[in-house]
Amino acid sequence: MDKNQRSFLKRKEDVKKQWFLIDAEGKTLGRLASEIAKILRGKHRTDFTPYVDCGDGVIVINAEKIAVTGSKKSRKIYRYYTGSMSGLREVPYQTMKDRHPTYPLEHAIKGMMPKSRLARQQLKRLRLFAGGEHTMSAQNPILVNC
Repeated sequence: MDKNQRSFLKRKEDVKKQWFLIDAEGKTLGRLASEIAKILRGKHRTDFTPYVDCGDGVIVINAEKIAVTGSKKSRKIYRYYTGSMSGLREVPYQTMKDRHPTYPLEHAIKGMMPKSRLARQQLKRLRLFAGGEHTMSAQNPILVNC
């Protein structure tokens, strides 16, 4: 086999992490969530390797100003189970957004990540802020326009 035809496999030691800053104001919930999940996994890089954590960190500001299309504002329901009998709870989108402004975006991103230990590790580099200010200036984030 020719030396130039081998596949490139990234190692954990070769990864250089960056942080990206995304403004969610006016963006559509699902479309923005898929872009953020892609950055967290590292699929935006040319040297993506599925089993290596080569993703970057993401800082999202104005997460409370995310937009949903159609009639999702009144019809979308978040469900969770408390563990007890008849413990299924259903919370409408608007109520959930009033209680936890960043939850709809976080829930959408988490649902688009693979269900694995690596994905849980990558999700730790997601920072969501409801307002326009963030406390992550030490990471020197790069402003991204999604």
